Parts: sequence; structure tokens; C-alpha cells
Amino acid sequence: MLTESYFVSVSGPPLANNTAIPKDAGIYEHTLHPTHATSTILKKSSAPSGGLALSDTHVFAAQQDKSTVHVYARPKGNQEAVINFPERIRSIALSHDVLFLGTQEGRIIVWELCTGRQVTTPPCHVQAVTCIAVTPYHLLTGSDDSNVHVWSLSRLLELNSTTEHEPQETLSNHRAAITALAVSKSVNPDTNICISASKDKSCVVWNYQLGTPLRTLLFPSAPISLALDPCARAVYASTEDRSLYAVELFGEKALFGPESGEGSAAVQVSTAFGAAPREAGPATCLGLNYDGTILLSGHSGGQVRRWDLSSRADSTELASLNAAVTNINFVSPLAPSNPTRPVTVIKPFLGNRSYNFTSRIESDMVGETRFSKMLNSNGIPQDLLEQAILSFQEPAGNTAGDAELQKENEELWEIINEQRALQKKTLERYVEASSAKA
Repeated sequence: MLTESYFVSVSGPPLANNTAIPKDAGIYEHTLHPTHATSTILKKSSAPSGGLALSDTHVFAAQQDKSTVHVYARPKGNQEAVINFPERIRSIALSHDVLFLGTQEGRIIVWELCTGRQVTTPPCHVQAVTCIAVTPYHLLTGSDDSNVHVWSLSRLLELNSTTEHEPQETLSNHRAAITALAVSKSVNPDTNICISASKDKSCVVWNYQLGTPLRTLLFPSAPISLALDPCARAVYASTEDRSLYAVELFGEKALFGPESGEGSAAVQVSTAFGAAPREAGPATCLGLNYDGTILLSGHSGGQVRRWDLSSRADSTELASLNAAVTNINFVSPLAPSNPTRPVTVIKPFLGNRSYNFTSRIESDMVGETRFSKMLNSNGIPQDLLEQAILSFQEPAGNTAGDAELQKENEELWEIINEQRALQKKTLERYVEASSAKA
């Protein structure tokens, strides 16, 4: 049976004197399937919203109102390192073995975990970077200054120290602080989208590579967090009034794309599919499982609630924690295998230093080639023998058809040669007549 788990982080003072909850517990790992249970508890952490990132081997947690990131080893469940940075960290995101950090001063810090190389951009945002989203080729950063910057990952990771780091695009349709970002991993032009939420009570659907707004979603209350369906079919949003909304992107009335037709750029979203109980408070974070059928919401009242999207029934309480829930991150049960695996992270450093990659090789770096397969086989490989036998069994070509084509070609060349001779004879007569007149 497929096992699916997720991580939850909390922040802030304890809500009650609950002795059943371990002291200093800051990050929880829960198993969702086949039965819900707590499998790991990581202590001494207080991660802000957008301050939790996961890899196969480590957990990274930025600390509330601090310039430190706590690194935990997942197999052992203990704290491995405490990394200090020159500015307070507001949000983080992980892409393979590279951690991206957004600072209070509006900068982006890039930390290569297997080399320790650190790259820092100028303060391109005027205010703090509140949320980060990563695709295979781009980095998107949202800020309190109401702007979203789109960065090229290849430019950020260049080894040339003289490169000026500037965003590729700036998305600036919002009029208030950005609260959340959700981005699809698709390369299809219709689904290669980004959705930004803002305190101006709107969400904007972008074609982020072109910097073009596709549609604006208007809500009765300010959206706090977003979750995008794995296939980009719908986006889920929680708002300050404890409501949860589901917006179909490619339904009968598509919001954009070739099936959307003519329509206003702004769409009013007024019908919520659910609302959290008053004691739970608004949902400060959302998380979707791998197939997009279950939505989890973390609340300021310490609750983690489950919403079955197939039935749209009332939510059920999965866990009650003793502090405000700030992040819900799912662990993919179908994660791709990587050729390398970092055993320990290399602490970041500034300045020039030798570029050493430290990691453990999990598999062959280069797959088996056709030449190596022939070299290691006894005699002639079986697949080559089968191809040779099949080539002898193929029917002979249509010789009659080839003869007809050759005959047609010869007739066409005869006609071409006759035309050339006639053209030459006409030209000679024209020359003779011109010379006689002269």
C-alpha cells in the first residue's frame, strides 16, 4: 500500500498548558495513509509561514524573526546544524540541492547545499520577501511591496562572480502585499502558470514567463494561502474570514486558454466550498496530496483539518497542536531517484573558494550505452541477431513500380531536352536577324 506523509510546522507561544504535547516541539511528521499517526517530532523550531522546506535527507526551517535556519537530518530525526545569515530570513524554498532564501531586506540568498557556495542578490524588492515558489527553470518571489519577481535559475547559479543579478520579469498588478504564490511545473503554454494572492482581496493568474496577467480573481476577503492542483486543474484559497474556495481553471467555463472565449479579465469568486470552525481560526496554510483528492489546512488555533475534495463534505480534524500552524508540506510518495545523495550539508561561505561537490553516489552517473552492452555480452547480442533475422524476412521491394518510375523519368528528360533544343534554335535565329539589321 502507498504510504503518504506530510510535515507540519508551528510558531508562536503555546495556546494552552497541554502536557500531552512534547515540550519545544516545532515540526511534526504525520503519516496520512494508510492510517493517520505522528511518526517524527523535531524540536527547537519556530518556522514562519513559508519557512519550511524538505528534501529526501533533510528538513530546513527558517526561524521566526531571526537570521538563522535550522537543519534537521530526516533519517535520524535530530538537529544537524544551525546556519546563520547576515539578514533575517522570511521565506525559503528548495530545488534539488539548492536552497533559496528570501530576506527581510528584500534580497535573495542562494545556498548550494553540496558545495556551500552562497550567492546574494541586490535588494530588488523594496520590502521583505514573504513567499517563494520554484519551477525547474525559474524562481518566483513575492514581497510586501506588492510585486512578484521572476528569476532565471541558470542566471542565479552562474559561476561568473561579475554577473549582475536582476529579475527576468516583474509582475506588478497587485496593490497590496503578496501573501502566497502557487506555480505549476508544466511546460504546456496553457498550464505554465503562476497564481499570486494579495491583501488587496484578489488573486491574479499569470503567464509568468511573458509577464502577462491572464485573469484576476476577486474574493470577499483577503486570501492568505494557496494550493494548486498537481495538474493545474484548480486552485484552492483560504481567506481571512475562515472560508475556503475552489476555483476551476479548466472546467465548462475555462478562465483562460483556447476554450475560455471572450470575457472580463476579472472574475468574482463568492461561493466557498467550506468554512473552518470559529475556534480553529482562518487557515494560514494549505497542502494538497499527490493526486489532488485531499486538501489539508493548518489553522491559527493549532488545528490541522482534512477536506475530501471528491465529496466536498465537511472537514474533519486530524491533529490539534499547541501553537499556530504555519506550514504544511507533503512528501511525494513517487519522488524520482537522484544519482547523488547529500550526507551532510556544507555550510555556506562568502567569497571565492575551491568549488568542491560533496555527496554520496547512489547509482551509476552514466547509464548503460549500446557499446558497453555489446562489449560485455558473450558473442553477438541477442537484440542485434533479432534485427538481422527480421531484415532478411522483410518482403522485397516493388521492382515493377521502380521500373515504371524510371520510365516516367526518362520521358520527362526527353521533353526537357526537346524544349532546350527549341530554345537554342530560336535564340540563334534572333541573333542572325539582329546582325542583318545592323
